[in-house]
Amino acid sequence: MIRVVLPAHLKGLAHVTGEVRVEVPDLGTDGAVTQRLVLDALEARYPMLLGTIRDRHSGERRAFVRFYACEEDLSNESPDTALPHRVINGEEPFIILGAMAGG
Repeated sequence: MIRVVLPAHLKGLAHVTGEVRVEVPDLGTDGAVTQRLVLDALEARYPMLLGTIRDRHSGERRAFVRFYACEEDLSNESPDTALPHRVINGEEPFIILGAMAGG
């Protein structure tokens, strides 16, 4: 199970509190758990989140959404890059954060 922390507005949309846990049933071609697989599992479990974290058509991360794990910004990593082992083992969460902009 992968632990996922959602920003407050997405928790409200998904009707959850705290972090959520998703199972990633299909591993990537090299057996790795990736951002793409975690987001696929998250959207399958919470279909109301479709299109809020990444574009429905392109699959690209939304501009004001960031991904973190193990104190590292993974936002600009390939969606098919393996997540850190501490996330895969459930020791650390995969964090989805709503970025702020403006002045």
